[in-house]
Amino acid sequence: FALPKRGHFLFPGAISVGDLVVANISIPFTAIKEAGINVHLITDVPVLKALQPRDPSAHKGSFGHVLVIGGSAGKTGAAAMAGYAALRTGAGLVSLTLPRSLSLAMETVFPEIMTIPLPETEAQTLDISALDIIRELLPQMTVLVIGPGMTTHPSTSQLLREIIKISQVPTVVDADGLNGLADHLSLLETSTAPLVLTPHPGEMSRMTGAPVSEIQSDRIGAAQRFSISHDVFLVLKGARTVVSDPQGHAYINPTGNAGMATAGMGDILSGMIGGLITQGGSLLESTTAAVYLHGLAGDLAVGKIGPLCLVATDLLANLPKAIKWVADCRTEVVGRKKISNLHRFGEQDKSDNGAM
Repeated sequence: FALPKRGHFLFPGAISVGDLVVANISIPFTAIKEAGINVHLITDVPVLKALQPRDPSAHKGSFGHVLVIGGSAGKTGAAAMAGYAALRTGAGLVSLTLPRSLSLAMETVFPEIMTIPLPETEAQTLDISALDIIRELLPQMTVLVIGPGMTTHPSTSQLLREIIKISQVPTVVDADGLNGLADHLSLLETSTAPLVLTPHPGEMSRMTGAPVSEIQSDRIGAAQRFSISHDVFLVLKGARTVVSDPQGHAYINPTGNAGMATAGMGDILSGMIGGLITQGGSLLESTTAAVYLHGLAGDLAVGKIGPLCLVATDLLANLPKAIKWVADCRTEVVGRKKISNLHRFGEQDKSDNGAM
């Protein structure tokens, strides 16, 4: 009645939920608003805000330039997938920095992505000596995505931390970018760049020192506390990803499935977040929209091939369908049950997000 409950969406309770229908029992919306509820469900209503119609006279420069910093021997695919996900989500331009010896091989994988070879360590990871080049590149960029496939080589982690110090553009930190910051969290509080961190529970544990079991037992609280204390947007990935903002609001994502528990999914999400931010949306709108669309693309893919065979690049193929799905479902929800078994209730309480 009136509002859903957290247990309808968070596991293990969510396992027992079939079709969820939230009934209106005439509680005034003003009363709900005045209650100051700070946990919400991401629905397609706010996602649409991040998918604004394009100006017919626009050009590629109108939709921003994403710089992806990452990659290393054996892990170039992570950075490449992040870059291509940014393009698939609407970024006008994407540049990918890689260790010099690995750059040439990536130029034909996703030909739409520009590559920038940088100085490398003996282990074929990015070297601290690349900092001067990156310092010159950053003012030309709209968004920075850093970390996919980067490794925690000492010189590479030092480079990461120096980049966080100098970045002035919205910065999405993922994967080894998070591991490189785990013992240097004070950089988050002194950074002048708006930050979005995207840890899975293991990375969250390394950053906070809390056991994974403790984080999983209170995913919402763990995300909220970190966002507030470090003044960042946080995406705590996993079954029912939680997005939190520096003011302590949390947003639960209802899309996604167990088939997405496979390598590379997080790299694609970080690229998607960067791709939406670079088009001018707020960090909160862009991040929640990317999380929702990421899961929806996974739902569309798993509906075709099942959960056992799903791989990260299947999401790249289904991202356009997910975006079109949301755009085409502005007012009608016919067929949505086939994907998520959820009835949208955001319009019943006249709010953008379902409060819980």
